[in-house]
Amino acid sequence: MKTNYNRTVQACFIGYVVQAIVNNFVPLLFLTFQGSYGISLQKITLLVTFNFGIQLLVDLASIGFVDRIGYRASMILAHAMAAAGLILLTVLPECLGDPFVGLLIAVMIYAIGGGLLEVLVSPVVEACPTDNKEKAMSLLHSFYCWGHVGVVLLSTLFFRIFGIANWKYMALVWALIPIANGILFTRVPIAPLLDEGEKGLTMGELFKKKIFWVLMLMMLCAGASEQAVSQWASTLAEKSFGINKTIGDLAGPMAFAILMGSSRAFYGKFGDKINLERFMQYSAVLCMVSYLMIAFIPVPALGILGCAVCGLSVGIMWPGTFSMAAASVKRGGTALFALLALAGDVGCSSGPTYVGMISGALNDNLKLGIFAALIFPVLMIMGIKMIGSLQKYD
Repeated sequence: MKTNYNRTVQACFIGYVVQAIVNNFVPLLFLTFQGSYGISLQKITLLVTFNFGIQLLVDLASIGFVDRIGYRASMILAHAMAAAGLILLTVLPECLGDPFVGLLIAVMIYAIGGGLLEVLVSPVVEACPTDNKEKAMSLLHSFYCWGHVGVVLLSTLFFRIFGIANWKYMALVWALIPIANGILFTRVPIAPLLDEGEKGLTMGELFKKKIFWVLMLMMLCAGASEQAVSQWASTLAEKSFGINKTIGDLAGPMAFAILMGSSRAFYGKFGDKINLERFMQYSAVLCMVSYLMIAFIPVPALGILGCAVCGLSVGIMWPGTFSMAAASVKRGGTALFALLALAGDVGCSSGPTYVGMISGALNDNLKLGIFAALIFPVLMIMGIKMIGSLQKYD
């Protein structure tokens, strides 16, 4: 009897929803933490850096243990850590003498779960028998966006009805999702990533391939291009565009996520008719346009529109790079996906941190910080152009 992997794919979709919760719930609380705990904007920037920094370390460490303990055990562990971190977020700041240390510990724990999910979810779906891997990968990554939308919309509605002071109850509600999906992963079938008897490339073998390094640069730029705006969208709306928190969160982060998800869902539907490299190049150009809108158009509504357009433009970058890697680096195995996730997390960490540092140096001018991030989509375009020629020789 042929194994049905539909539930596996569905569980992976929810896995990316968990990843969205881990990355996007706390940024909605940046100004709340600043007011409640007396934490400076500079320290709050460290929460973003720390989250993605821990995920980066987990990406690297996972190369050594995922294949040993198996994908199922790793998936269950990832969900358990994500849930634990969200729960501890509500407890540790008051339990420890320094609330910021409590936040850092909670972020560290759920970041371990997030890092593991980033390494595991894509190869598990890649291993499932599907007709068009590129379409399946793009559709999978769209669920990160729908999770992002859900986090922003439901959290904002909760804050509006019950008050931002009750944010801890919302954190506990979000923790229920990784708990439930972790249980689901104890039951679903998981296909092997490589054929029987086939061995994946080692890190050393990957490092010798020029195309691998270009793909790593592209993943870094994909993460940085996305998070440079995503992590600051709520703060941009409030501080730079003068919009109140409720409307700002809905018009900024949520519009960003909806259009990013729409871009991925669009490619997931019509990807077999679209040239992936060209689609990614046009998207990078549109990303540059969105940054310029945010930085230089003085009309708040158009600045918010720039945030939304940015979401549309970056949607294909991450899954598109994964698909290009899977197609061009045969037998990449766990090492390839883990190292690409690592590069993506370097981008996710460095992008918003870079924007925060530039902004801080320019009297907290976030608009100019976003303008400085133009370097990321420019490098993405250069990387895409190099891939085609390297595929012939590498």
